[in-house]
Amino acid sequence: MKARFLRSAGVKSRARRASTVGLFLTLFASAAHGQGTADQRRACTPDVYRLCAGEIPNVRAITACLRRNRSSLSEACRSVFEQAGG
Repeated sequence: MKARFLRSAGVKSRARRASTVGLFLTLFASAAHGQGTADQRRACTPDVYRLCAGEIPNVRAITACLRRNRSSLSEACRSVFEQAGG
């Protein structure tokens, strides 16, 4: 019973983090372009988890982290930042 609860809590935690990252990317893209696309969010989500997971759910901290790590961003996410002028 306890193991099932812990597994369930882990799934909910991952889902919550994923939705937070999605919200961040939506806000980031919205602020930069007026409206972010699903492709833009998909482009940066892996980089957020890889480089800035410790900053979730702080949107400003995630944005700052991605900017600090610009040289380590994937090409796809880097192009989102370049298009946004950030």
